[in-house]
Amino acid sequence: MVSNTAKEVFILGLTLDGKTFRPSDWAERLAGVMSQFRPGGAVPGSHLSYSPWCVPTTTMDNVKCVVVHRDLRDHDVLAWDFVMNFARDNQLQVAEACLLPDPPPKR
Repeated sequence: MVSNTAKEVFILGLTLDGKTFRPSDWAERLAGVMSQFRPGGAVPGSHLSYSPWCVPTTTMDNVKCVVVHRDLRDHDVLAWDFVMNFARDNQLQVAEACLLPDPPPKR
């Protein structure tokens, strides 16, 4: 379950039992489907780039993941549900982003 306060959610390419999710390009495919959901709405050619609200990346221990921003939910709840249901239906691990405060400047 995802809390209402998280700004970003990471859908990891690992199943709940720790197996690598296949196909290997699942993250790019999911983000490609979501490319039309973006600030200002879809425009001609927007399918050629990822939405800033749903971006594939490989930053979590070399595991493919998709970063989904909460603004997607605010823009279109059905699009948000689609992404979250994709994770649930495929039994993928989901992690919330945690924003840490900047460390105080060194003196």
